[in-house]
Amino acid sequence: MTEQRVVSASGVIEAPAETVFEYIADPARQPEWDGNNNLTSAEPDQRVRAVGDVFLMTLTNGKTRENHVVEFAEGQLIAWKPSPIGGSQPGHLWRWELRAVDPARTEVTHTYDWTALSDPARLERARNTTAENLEASILRLKKVSEQA
Repeated sequence: MTEQRVVSASGVIEAPAETVFEYIADPARQPEWDGNNNLTSAEPDQRVRAVGDVFLMTLTNGKTRENHVVEFAEGQLIAWKPSPIGGSQPGHLWRWELRAVDPARTEVTHTYDWTALSDPARLERARNTTAENLEASILRLKKVSEQA
């Protein structure tokens, strides 16, 4: 049996795409809605604006990661590959895709892709990242976005 190395979840948020995107593109806001309970904090003023941007995030284990933005379209798409500070990217990717259903509702798809993950120490954690974890992030993002 082939191991599934791409998981995703989708949902509709009752908020404009621009509002939802701001919560994702501003790393300082991400711990508010992280459904994996993996993020502690990020310094302010790291708002992502383009492919090639790098933002730092502190994890619950106390480590800080660099996140290299590899896909970006304002209000629609953002994806990054984490790595240790100054280290190589182990090969996993977090992606958020937004599609305006109408001016007040946004379909959000969250994907975790670890097809290129090469670090054996990270494989177990990758295997434990399920569609349910991703859906938890969408539900928390929904709550904060709809209250904005």
